[in-house]
Amino acid sequence: MNDTASADLLYVEAPHRQLLDEILDKWSLQVLDRLCERPHRFNDLRREVPAIGQKSLTTTLRRLERNGMITRVILDTRPIAVEYRIAPPGTSLNRLIESLLSWTTEKLPEVEAARARYDAIEGAAS
Repeated sequence: MNDTASADLLYVEAPHRQLLDEILDKWSLQVLDRLCERPHRFNDLRREVPAIGQKSLTTTLRRLERNGMITRVILDTRPIAVEYRIAPPGTSLNRLIESLLSWTTEKLPEVEAARARYDAIEGAAS
């Protein structure tokens, strides 16, 4: 691949940034990770991502559904229930999500050490 083709692939326009912002926001990554494992009902997701509030989870699920990452399925039960499932575009994110989460786990000690060094220098300069 030549340099021009490579640069074209890496050029991030507004629609790319918007999609990345919506997929990699505070809660979406965790919700997608859970839904890659298996379908979940709303309250199941709230239990598995305990820090997320009801409003934030609702907003996250709607955004992911709008972007085609997940599907909302109405179950024929009494009472009627809703289940969220990963959609094909979301399924293709599974390896990327696992890689990102593994990377953060692996690199967190280095990042924390860098933060401590930076904060110590900035604190001394103040």
